Amino acid sequence: MDMLNYENECWEMGCRHVIGIDEAGRGPLAGPVVVAGVVFEPGFLIEGVTDSKQLTEKEREEFYGTICRNARAYHVEIVNHETIDKINILQASLYGMRQCVERISLNPDFILVDGNKLPFPENHPFGSKQRAIVKGDAKSFTIAAASILAKVTRDRLMTEYDPIFPGYGFARHKGYPTPEHIYAIKKHGLSTIHRKTFCMQFLQEQLGFGF
Repeated sequence: MDMLNYENECWEMGCRHVIGIDEAGRGPLAGPVVVAGVVFEPGFLIEGVTDSKQLTEKEREEFYGTICRNARAYHVEIVNHETIDKINILQASLYGMRQCVERISLNPDFILVDGNKLPFPENHPFGSKQRAIVKGDAKSFTIAAASILAKVTRDRLMTEYDPIFPGYGFARHKGYPTPEHIYAIKKHGLSTIHRKTFCMQFLQEQLGFGF
């Protein structure tokens, strides 16, 4: 598949600054959700860039630097666990997407976002200038690039948290609900970076226990 198909449609409409947006960290029990937005010059492509989940950690790290050096502009938004607890993970992700659009160093002409939810309402100035693409991180180059920036940023953060919160294994599972992580929660309880509301619900529904 041509990873610039969606971008080409936008460029042909006269939209020069097309921002691709994706997030990392919707499923974990701990840590932030990280949203990234990237804009490239029309026609620009980095071969091999695809959905960050399909790449190795080494590949993601290498592409991270290449993306940052070649992007016309990019922005990474970190939405912390407290905000996730207050407004839920979906709304936190959409909030991060809006922040990326509003805080990036140039004004986007069109938004391509991974998933099936649009960040802006219809009556917003961006309401008619956005498109949600299911599995967009495997179909759109700019979305894929954003997914790499978001994933690498979040993984680095969770690795930094590992020595601060020993015993949870954050450097290995990055906050996702692995057996190791569940065991650590049973043993140590919730840390201050756990998404408490989500954790309580997950543990009760999936495992039948709570605190």
